[in-house]
Amino acid sequence: MFKFLKVVFAVAAVVAIAVASYAFAAANVVPDTKAGEGLGDVTGYTVTDVAYTLNAADPSKLDSVAFDLGAAALAGQVKVQLVASGTWYGCTLDTGTVWECTTTGLDVSTINQLRVVAASN
Repeated sequence: MFKFLKVVFAVAAVVAIAVASYAFAAANVVPDTKAGEGLGDVTGYTVTDVAYTLNAADPSKLDSVAFDLGAAALAGQVKVQLVASGTWYGCTLDTGTVWECTTTGLDVSTINQLRVVAASN
């Protein structure tokens, strides 16, 4: 009889563990996900209508540079660099596709390029 009780207890323990495991497994929630591959063209912008604004009190300093990208870009995703290996200046949308970048205090004599980096998404 004692052996029979041991077997019943062992079976009950296995059933209890299985039920508990199923309860935990049934509670899992996995969100939908996506994976895939795609291809799209990456084209550049055509920068036109570049306008430099000199400081009114000291024209040897540049206050800002403005330009037209000719297509939409995202806020925070347009920057210019006017001195090779120098500071990157953030730009803000003026109107349409025209952007303006504040460069207050930049020495005009150090400007050696107009490098524009922009992204639409």
